Amino acid sequence: MSDVKKLHIAVIGSGGAAMATALKAAERGARITLIERGTLGGTCVNTGCVPSKIMIRAAHIAHLRTASPFDAGLSAQAPVVDRAQLLRQQQGRVEELRDAKYEGILRDHPAITVLHGEARFVDAQHLTVKLKEGGEQTVRFDRAFIGTGARPAEPPVPGLADTPYLTSTSALTLDTLPQRLIVIGASVVALELAQAFARLGSRVTLLARSRLLSQEDPTVGDAVEAAFRREGIEVLKQTQASRVDYTDNEFSVDTNAGTLRADQLLVATGRTPNTEALNLAGIGVETARGAILVNEHLQTTVPGLYAAGDCTDQPEYVYVAAAGGSRAAVNMTGGEATLDLSAMPAVIFTDPQVATVGLTEAEALKQGFSVETRVLDLENVPRALVNFDIGGFIKMVAERDSGRLLGVQAVAGEAGELIQTAVMALRARMTVQAIGDELFPYLTMVEGLKLCAQTFTKDVKQLSCCAG
Repeated sequence: MSDVKKLHIAVIGSGGAAMATALKAAERGARITLIERGTLGGTCVNTGCVPSKIMIRAAHIAHLRTASPFDAGLSAQAPVVDRAQLLRQQQGRVEELRDAKYEGILRDHPAITVLHGEARFVDAQHLTVKLKEGGEQTVRFDRAFIGTGARPAEPPVPGLADTPYLTSTSALTLDTLPQRLIVIGASVVALELAQAFARLGSRVTLLARSRLLSQEDPTVGDAVEAAFRREGIEVLKQTQASRVDYTDNEFSVDTNAGTLRADQLLVATGRTPNTEALNLAGIGVETARGAILVNEHLQTTVPGLYAAGDCTDQPEYVYVAAAGGSRAAVNMTGGEATLDLSAMPAVIFTDPQVATVGLTEAEALKQGFSVETRVLDLENVPRALVNFDIGGFIKMVAERDSGRLLGVQAVAGEAGELIQTAVMALRARMTVQAIGDELFPYLTMVEGLKLCAQTFTKDVKQLSCCAG
């Protein structure tokens, strides 16, 4: 490690990937200069996971106060929603977490120097930083890490750029609720926010270019769509906006399903990597549609330059970013680490939640597996029955001959909590037979994994309540 002591690493960004890199590299003896052009902490804590999950949780509580499966015996009444007060609570928690997990750590770290400004590569060993307080500073480095994240994409819809449309960032800080909201998009962010606004009292119309969650197993999108329709969210599939106008505080959106009007328009059609200011092409770092290409060691096409997180071609999850960042730090400081995404969990915080890991049936077949699958409706899961909430399912994909688990897709109230058990099973190369033989606690959603595994060989309808 004596050589590492002399190593100087430039880290661009301060989100999940960049922080993991800076802390791991410092732990391994390197000296770090961290450069951030905006707010410390990146997307997740400031404008992504944290504020959105707070808003979604508040909306969930509002929904239960309005309607629940127990309304025959419990009085229900739609709550009065004070959005400004909810926003203050939300942003207060965001600030606490930003200070505790980002600003405070950086402030007190002897090996990390923070520069506030915008970085641009001069060559593979130098960058210039246009400082926020004015002037420029040149930073010479031995290795550099790019963790600049991504921002909401702006689709090329005529008229859109001239309107005050919402992105996920601005939608999360609205202090009033729109009476009518149009959401363009049918993936994670669009669905989570559409449902949250609907549950807080907005009348929501969702435009999907094809169907909901088109990258997932079709049954997943169908289950979420059914839940949305039950809650009064208007879902327009195979619908595209051809023009957007804004006059007299009203949006009008021309589509192949007619012209729609609303007080607010939320555009959530994906994210764009924040890489255009870095001069990557000038120094030979290859990108695809702005995303930095990295290998399994998180190295770019230029030796000594590494990247991870949403600015790369990796899946856009903060835990993937952090895992990539820490492994890049190991590799920049003389170690050898790779990022294995073969058992990567993904969760969508709609209600019911969507959680997946491993291969879908279609992906497994495409990869040449001979597969066997089972779908267990939640009416066969005792926890869902006692909750009086049986909308959803668990699907397992297994290799036909060996029974080895290849993937799980779940749509259930707490799908995010059960998926990690499936991750561990997948990582351990367990068979569905072995999963079916394991002890699972009764009256938990995760028991659904055991029951689904058992359906490969049994009719679970014929089993007693907590049969092994």
